[in-house]
Amino acid sequence: YRTPEGERLRTVVGRAAYLRTVQDWIIRPQLKSVPGVAGVDSIGGYVKQYQVRPDPQKLVGYGLTFHDVIEALERNNVSTGAGFVEHLGEAYVVRASGRIERVEQIAPIVIATRQGVPIRVRDVAEVGIGGELRTGSASENGAEAVVGTALMLIGENSRTVSSAVDERMREVVKSLPPGIHAKTVLNRTKLVNATIGTVEKNLFEGAVLVVAVLFFLLGNIRAAIVTALAIPLSMLLTATGMVQSRISGNLMSLGAIDFGLIVDGAVIIVENCLRVIAERQHALGRILTRIERLEAVAEASLQVRRATVFGEAIIIIVYIPILALTGVEGKMFHPMAMTVIFALVAAFVLSLTFVPAMVALVIRGRVAEKENVLIRASKHVYEPVVNAAVRLRWWVVGGAAAAFAGALLLSGQLGQEFIPTLDEKDIAMHAMRIPSTGITQSTEMQLEVESIVSGFPEVAFVFSKTGTAEMASDPMPPNVSDTFIILKPREEWPDPDLDKLVLQERMEQAVQEAAGHNYEFTQPIQMRFNELIAGVRGDVAVKVYGDDFTAMERTAQAIARILGDIPGAADVRVEQTTGLPLMEVTIDRDAIARVGLGVSDVQDVVAAAMGGREAGLVFEGDRRFDLVVRLPDEVREDVHRLEELPIPLPPSDGEPMEVVPVSDGHVRVGPGFVPLGALATIDVSEGPNQVSRENGKRRVVVQCNVRGRDLGSFAAEAQSRVADLDLPAGSWLEWGGQYENLVAARERLGVVVPVCFALIFLLLYATFQSVRQSVLVFTGVPLGLTGGIVALWLRGMPFSISAAVGFIALSGVAVLNGLVLVTFINQLRQEGSDTTEAIVRGALVRLRPVLMTALVASLGFVPMALATG
Repeated sequence: YRTPEGERLRTVVGRAAYLRTVQDWIIRPQLKSVPGVAGVDSIGGYVKQYQVRPDPQKLVGYGLTFHDVIEALERNNVSTGAGFVEHLGEAYVVRASGRIERVEQIAPIVIATRQGVPIRVRDVAEVGIGGELRTGSASENGAEAVVGTALMLIGENSRTVSSAVDERMREVVKSLPPGIHAKTVLNRTKLVNATIGTVEKNLFEGAVLVVAVLFFLLGNIRAAIVTALAIPLSMLLTATGMVQSRISGNLMSLGAIDFGLIVDGAVIIVENCLRVIAERQHALGRILTRIERLEAVAEASLQVRRATVFGEAIIIIVYIPILALTGVEGKMFHPMAMTVIFALVAAFVLSLTFVPAMVALVIRGRVAEKENVLIRASKHVYEPVVNAAVRLRWWVVGGAAAAFAGALLLSGQLGQEFIPTLDEKDIAMHAMRIPSTGITQSTEMQLEVESIVSGFPEVAFVFSKTGTAEMASDPMPPNVSDTFIILKPREEWPDPDLDKLVLQERMEQAVQEAAGHNYEFTQPIQMRFNELIAGVRGDVAVKVYGDDFTAMERTAQAIARILGDIPGAADVRVEQTTGLPLMEVTIDRDAIARVGLGVSDVQDVVAAAMGGREAGLVFEGDRRFDLVVRLPDEVREDVHRLEELPIPLPPSDGEPMEVVPVSDGHVRVGPGFVPLGALATIDVSEGPNQVSRENGKRRVVVQCNVRGRDLGSFAAEAQSRVADLDLPAGSWLEWGGQYENLVAARERLGVVVPVCFALIFLLLYATFQSVRQSVLVFTGVPLGLTGGIVALWLRGMPFSISAAVGFIALSGVAVLNGLVLVTFINQLRQEGSDTTEAIVRGALVRLRPVLMTALVASLGFVPMALATG
């Protein structure tokens, strides 16, 4: 490959370095200019370097050191400003330019002179373009590549930034050199758009169901339209609040909006207005005049004002304790609570102002005095039921109590999880090898895994990141790879109905053909979420603390065996804490003292020879590349040749060092040098792969994922089995992962839920000024929870923090109908009806608003409850 600059790339390293150069100097600057992008992290290829690789034998032969080579390069790679001169009225800036511009300019640089003969860089070293010692690599579909990750600023909108980056990439592609291809491999916008599409569909279907219920049960198209107008107007006001509060429209903020709840207040007022207008019309035997109609609307609105105000207030106030949630659940549910509060407050104000005014203006002419056939049929069925309930009151109460008790027993079988798993449409696979695996070997093994996975017909492409990227935003050892499996749309699968978990199991079986790996399967965002929040990638983690690493490792292995035997356990593994090969240079202090050297003198030579030492920069236009001096790879990788590394001795009594000619084979050193092996020992041993600490204590983690089972029951069984394990003295265990979040959230809900119930009861007492009636209406809460528990059981869904927040919201809705009903019964009793008559009549008269509020509130959530994807 010949670059546009005319350079011919003949080696694999050269081509990989050029790819990285394109990423770092063409693509990255353009993406960093996108608003909301904090930076671009690069991994893969090789960072280009201008390398000088000295031959130790030749250095000794000429009496030179690494420091001499570095110093010579630094002296001959500078530009100096020399002020300016004036000539014929013009000012000339004076610059003495001596920068290295091409690799060919390095070899002739003079290091020293011996007897009038210059010793140049080419006399003692190889010069060329190479790659930086890399800690990470990237690949796609079984071939090495370069991957860049755009990092978003905190507080920015992910959808906006991702879309802007994707749009900029389309422009970036046009500026790439011929033969270089770049594409977006993972874009958060794809998932966000799919999620928002689901939310929009649910909201639309919910609105259609709500409007249909309003029309069929009210029997008046104008009244239904007036009631339904509360939806768009409330959403406009809600959007205003979201914009001012910087709350984005997403699955959590919009997904919890129920149009049924929004129109509940309007339903109560509109239904009562229709009833009162019809009664007045029937009593007078004619259509009401404008004044009479306005008076009837005002009176009807005032009749239900108290119930409406306190009912809406209760629904609103139950969301306030949700704002007390902290941690992950707080971050997730605060936007939801704020958005619903905005929507309900807007609907509350509209129901007391806009709705009565619109009823007075729109509901003109004759109002049907008979209820429609649906309501009449409902009352025909309900009347004997309510009479029987009043007559057999204790049986009914006992049955309700038994149903609630049964629901509580049923809740113990639901299982628990932190939050429901979001289907991200893609798969993430974490591949691990033994700790001693180097980045080159690990990359080759990863390419084999990619080739296997990319052969699945459901897979669009596969890309991986091995080791640590440039910014170390996601540090991993070189033996670990993150593999991202991007799936095709389901309609392109050979079997569109194939379950994603089944596909994942088939992939897991297929990659077992590649020996030397352990795997964990999850999803891209879920993997990062677990890692960032809990510090581990697994759903359940057991943290072993102590002082003795050997004892901690044995304990961890025993726990791993226990977890592996529990049904539902998957991807069980112990943190790799040992097995890393360590080449250690141990300096003999007596030996260096005899030759007049210090520890740092030896360390500096070893560091420069092995790791390389920068000797300046080489500029190619605006591109900057390091000029590095280090040993050739064949010397660095040979322990025996490292022992012969010449260490320069200090001059003795001012006498010059003797120059020793180079002999065949081994280095012969004279008075000016001594081999490293004479001053230090080089040992290769097994050292710690990683030392993890938490709260100042050493820690080893055992982790696993949970499949086909709920997280709560799995963790409970695991804790029960692990409790029988004898721990070494000074060791203890802690449970983490997603389970840690579940426990923390459960404890906070243990405070939030009672506070919520207390607020509901206080508002009920403020409404009725009676403990008895407040308790009566409050019984709607346990009955509502009964229905919710049964619904979870029927759907086979475990209890989660999302469900808990839903139950909190349900507790407010559950008392609304009871509040409306009891308020009307009290009104009838004040008018002279006895208690039984008031209960039966109130139940029948309020059947329509109760049916409407219950139906619209529940049907508004039906599309979301049945949604898939």
